Amino acid sequence: MSLLTPHPATAATPPLHTSHLLRRTTINRAFAIIYASAILALLYYHLLTLRHSTTFISSATTVILLVADIVLAFMWTTTTSFRLFPTDRKVFPENLGKVIEKKDFPALDIFICTADPYKEPPMNVVNTALSLMAYDYPPEKISVYVSDDGGSELTLFAFFEAAKFAKIWLPFCRDNNITDRCPEAFFRSNGITFSDGAKIKSMYEKMRIKVESVVERGNINPEYITNEEEQIAFNKWSKGFSRHEHPAVIQVLLESRQDRDIEEHPMPNLIYVSREKNKASPHNFKAGALNTLLRVSAIMTNAPIVLTQDCDMYSNDPKTPQQMLCFYLDESIRYNLGYIQFPQRFHGINKADIYSSEYKRLYVINPGGMDGLKGPCYVGSGCFFVRRVFFGGPSSPELPEVCELWPDHVVKKPIKSQEIVDLAHGVACSNYENNSSWGSKMGFRYGSLSEDFFTGLHQHCRGWKSLFFHPRRPAFLGDLPITLFDALTQNRRWCIGLLEVVFSKYNPLTFGSRFMGPLMGLAYAHNAFWPIWSIPIYIYSFIPQLALLNRISVFPKVTDYWFLLYVFLFLGANIQDCLDFMLAQGSFQQWWNDQRMWFIRGLSSYIFGFIEFSIKRLGIASKGFHVTNKVVDNEQSKRYDNGVFEFSVPSPMFVPLATVAIVNLVAFVFGILQILKGGNVNGLFGQMFLACFGLVNSWPIYKAMVWRTDNGRMHRSINVTSTLFGLTLCMLVRLVPNA
Repeated sequence: MSLLTPHPATAATPPLHTSHLLRRTTINRAFAIIYASAILALLYYHLLTLRHSTTFISSATTVILLVADIVLAFMWTTTTSFRLFPTDRKVFPENLGKVIEKKDFPALDIFICTADPYKEPPMNVVNTALSLMAYDYPPEKISVYVSDDGGSELTLFAFFEAAKFAKIWLPFCRDNNITDRCPEAFFRSNGITFSDGAKIKSMYEKMRIKVESVVERGNINPEYITNEEEQIAFNKWSKGFSRHEHPAVIQVLLESRQDRDIEEHPMPNLIYVSREKNKASPHNFKAGALNTLLRVSAIMTNAPIVLTQDCDMYSNDPKTPQQMLCFYLDESIRYNLGYIQFPQRFHGINKADIYSSEYKRLYVINPGGMDGLKGPCYVGSGCFFVRRVFFGGPSSPELPEVCELWPDHVVKKPIKSQEIVDLAHGVACSNYENNSSWGSKMGFRYGSLSEDFFTGLHQHCRGWKSLFFHPRRPAFLGDLPITLFDALTQNRRWCIGLLEVVFSKYNPLTFGSRFMGPLMGLAYAHNAFWPIWSIPIYIYSFIPQLALLNRISVFPKVTDYWFLLYVFLFLGANIQDCLDFMLAQGSFQQWWNDQRMWFIRGLSSYIFGFIEFSIKRLGIASKGFHVTNKVVDNEQSKRYDNGVFEFSVPSPMFVPLATVAIVNLVAFVFGILQILKGGNVNGLFGQMFLACFGLVNSWPIYKAMVWRTDNGRMHRSINVTSTLFGLTLCMLVRLVPNA
């Protein structure tokens, strides 16, 4: 039975939420003890083998495998930290009315970041904004800030159009009690079945066509500029204005005090922000954009709660803010509650999730495990922050340089007043943060491309706690990469950011464990040390197979008791991992593809991320931020929907994948031939199994290299290079003497 822990409540104050440890907690803890003992036995076996090694090759092989197993043991230890206190939460938003009146709900500032109108289509950003503006929440309490780090007039044009459409869309959603309040998602499902649905859809399509035509042309047709306000705004894009060199642009598109929808209800605030940029001042990527929004919003509205949202991650449940309030309004946890993290979920995932783009462990399983400790790490989107969390610890505030930025400052003037607008432009200047604590002691943290991970780490180390809530209906749904190259590129960027944290004084194992405790330190280390997965993956993808080609046994014989230890470790880890995955509403097929992608990432994005990080640390290349492509190609989309891997880009990251596929195939065929000749099956079975396992995981690669004729097949240059590398490696190994 689960241990239910109700939070303080009386007849006058009914419970708003409850939490309980998952039933498998005891089993997890018992298994952890058994598995840890098995790992120690394995390390002892390696030492015994090394002691009795009589040749350089056998000694070197043992040492290499020992290194791989030490890394695997370390990563298993970090994974176990998630399994000791897995927690589930429930909320009771129906009780909110007994605790607080709707008119007294706290204000909410929403941050949406975009950076490139061609990789992040403005209509996607518009859909996200409209879905959030349509929350089942007092509209005058909502302020949506859109950060355009690309400084594009195309994005601003899209939001001028969105502001007009919102005056019709919001009352339509409210009157019909619509759940899917993202227009694109709504019309994709059942839009025209409602009263006026066809009319609203026609208006939406006109807006979409207009915006997309402007983006395609790359400039705004003068006919589309319909009033003086728009003309003045677009005049700011004068000669010399570029995405890297431009003044701050802050445009109030909707103001709740003045603007009304078609039913005379107040509209949410909608503000476009493009911070000043010049090449002389560092802009600190997304963290810098978020800190600008933090300051601009403080000047204009200064809501006590801040929601950060990716530009493609739209609201899927209009009642999400009420779910958040169930935690925020609990006085027993409010003192050091820093944020409430909702999981990132995605739409359009194919049945098998071939690229493991759902990241079920990162977004669902692991946060639930951290929730039983001090709370989940911040994952960049779907997170409701208490504004105070950005300004020091719970008992040690770090106040900004001007009182208008203080988290408890009350804004009394309209956001369109000249004084407010001037102040907002001032805090959006490129040199505003010079000689300040922004990015180090205040706001989102600088120093890592993974600003979300780094910021959450700092906040937990300062004494804040966080909560994870995973509702049955996803709170948010977003786009995901539909090509292998985009998926690996995204992962490579994360790895670079994580390594920047590892090789800083804020390493989770040292700095983190000291301030958060060892389990939280290990939990953060699990993500931070992602790239070292490549060490055991490379070793076990090559060494046993190459040894097989030379008839050298690196594992115990099948008849040896030590072989059972390997069987237990392999099956134990994979079965537990599979169970965790399936208990999180995953399927066996999705789990299989997830472990395949772990293998693929280890051979590509993890190691390439480490190489790129090392090059940058040496000062050979400057830092760069690669925006994930969110433009959908129809042909690629069809292949993705059919579960077909996309290898069309001739990326160097594909060379190790194909090389490993070649080596494992050669080793497996060689092993079969040895069996047919009556060779030492007993001693080489473990290596045969690994070669077979690698072969099965590489099946999509073989198809892309040999059989496929579509545009998503492996590029010829990758085929030639990897085949040459693989066969050369196999032939060189055959020349090495066994002695």
